[in-house]
This record gives sequence, structure tokens and C-alpha cells, in this order.
Amino acid sequence: MDSAQARSAPQAPPAVAAAGPVTVASLEAQDEARWNAFVELHPGGTFFHLAQWREVLRRAFGHRPHYLVAQRGGRISGVLPLAQVRSLLFGHALVSTPFCVYGGILAEDDASLQALTRAACDLGENLGVDYVEMRNRRPLHEGWPAKDLYVTFRRPIDADPEKNMQAIPRKQRAMVRKGLQKQLQAHIDTDTRRMYDIYSESLRNLGTPVFARSYPRVLQQVFGSQCEVLTVQDGARPVASVLSFYFRDEVLPYYGGSTYAARAAAGNDFMYWQVMERARERGARLFDFGRSKRDTGSFDFKKNWGFEPEPLHYQYHLVRARAMPNLSPSNARYSRMIGAWRRLPLGLTRVVGPPLARYLG
Repeated sequence: MDSAQARSAPQAPPAVAAAGPVTVASLEAQDEARWNAFVELHPGGTFFHLAQWREVLRRAFGHRPHYLVAQRGGRISGVLPLAQVRSLLFGHALVSTPFCVYGGILAEDDASLQALTRAACDLGENLGVDYVEMRNRRPLHEGWPAKDLYVTFRRPIDADPEKNMQAIPRKQRAMVRKGLQKQLQAHIDTDTRRMYDIYSESLRNLGTPVFARSYPRVLQQVFGSQCEVLTVQDGARPVASVLSFYFRDEVLPYYGGSTYAARAAAGNDFMYWQVMERARERGARLFDFGRSKRDTGSFDFKKNWGFEPEPLHYQYHLVRARAMPNLSPSNARYSRMIGAWRRLPLGLTRVVGPPLARYLG
């Protein structure tokens, strides 16, 4: 781990010896601050482990959260954010965590890890789900079937902007400079209206249903300054926009999109450069480019920016299902739907997309 990554993942304090076994219970509202303090200190903690996500999942999608806390001697020794997703089309699952690229158990010792694992499996059995899904950054569950479809991309941000520019390979660096030469402008938006319009257009062009307009608004309301929208304009015309998350000293540009007009102006590259610059000014020292499927356009884009892929380990405990779910576009069942979606009018996709998208997290 390099120095920037070490700063982004503070070391948890040594476990205090405590008498008695590990107990697991549901998170109570009065313990949310203790939960978040544990997440902040744990080396594997991520923005997606924060307790506020259970409010987001309830309000934006109607999914039922099951947040589990392991304790020993009155101290939190592990946490597991889970949510139940039930769909006639896509099945019934218990996921850590829907709409989040990272998740799974954070524990300070093996006893807490095993106690939370058993509790999750028992909960899945009691709910009668098809499977329990853990979105781990490293493998935690020996013998569980796993997917290696996804990778993530993370790299330090230098305090010197010129070093950050030079770290971008020459071809993509030229695209960033093109945007600068065209005098594109980046603005921090106080609401999510322009971001949603641009992002929903991008998803339609990719053949993917978009979530409801209320979802990014809920994110802003719940996370406040940890959630920021940056929009790029070419003159008076908005051409690209991204909603980013801030956690510890990391920035995660998470929901980003651009219009066809952005291509000629290098709006996409300019946008991510501006996010990096904005994050550097805010004191962030790690840029998390997020999850991509292998051998896709977004995978290639991030590689071309000089980021190296890190494998993600999505592991499954099968309950009623006989095999891991396959929601990939490579699945012929969904590839036909993707082709049809691209041909729909944009306005229609914003109406019929959200009821589908709430199950595509």
C-alpha cells in the first residue's frame, strides 16, 4: 500500500480484550454514530458502509435494510450493511449493498467476521432469498462461489497539480488539454437537475434504465457536503456532469455522464480532470475511479487514464438459487433488452426506467 492509500485507510485501534462471546443484533438508530466511527477507523471501510445508506435505500427505492452489528463487551467489533431486494424479473436477494460498488463485512477479528457471516446466511435462509451477495474488495468467505467480472480503479492524487497532469498518459492528457483550450467551464451545482438530465441521456444511449429523479436528490439531502455535483459547460450549454462522493481523503466520481456534444469538446476528460482538481483543493489524496466490467468502454477509458485495475470479489451464498445471478449485458436475455432500450425516446425512458432501475443496483 502506498502512502496515499495508507492515509485513506487509517488503521483500526488494537482490539481490546473483552470477556464474553460476540453477539450480533440489528443496528438501532441511536448507534448510527458508533457504526460510522467504526467504519471511519477500519482499514477496509468505504463510503458505502456508512449507516446513512439504509435511509437512502428506504427512501429512494423502498428496499428493506438489514444492518447488523457485532459487539463484544459493549464494543462494536464488526458491521455488515445488507438490504433485501425482491423482483419478479431479477429475483430475490440480500445484498451488501445495492447501488454500491463495495460492501461486505468489516470486522476487527475473525470471531466477529464469522459471527456476522453466520447471521447473514441465517437471515437469508429465514427470508427465503435466492442468494446472499457480498461485494468485497478482497475475498472473505472461503468456499463461496465468486465472480471476477468487476474491477475497480484507484490512484493517489498528488498535492502538485502538474504531477497529476503528467501522470495521465499522453493521449488522454491531450484530451484534457483540448478541453482547457476550448475554455470549457466547470461549475459546482447546488442541485441535481442538470446532472440527472445528462446522466439519464447517457444511460439511454448505453441501453440501461435510469433511476428516478428523486434518487440523487435524496443522496444530496442525506450526505450533504459529502455528495457534490460538478457540471461542465461548453459556452452556455451543459455537456457533462458527475455526482461525486467524498469519504476520508478519497473522492469517488460515481454517477457521471455526457452528451454527444461533449465528444467534440473532450468534455468527459475535462470533467474528470476538474473533479481531480476540485478534490485536491478539498484535501483529497486518493481518486477512486470506481467499478467497471472487464473489457468494456469504461474499463478502457480508465486504463487510458493510467489507472491499473484491481479485482473485486463479489461472493455469493446460494440459498434457493442453484447458480450465481447473471445480470451482465453478455447474457443474451438482457442484451436484447439493451438493444431495444437504446431505441426508445429519451423522455419515455425517464418514465418507464425508474421502476426497473430500482432492482438494478
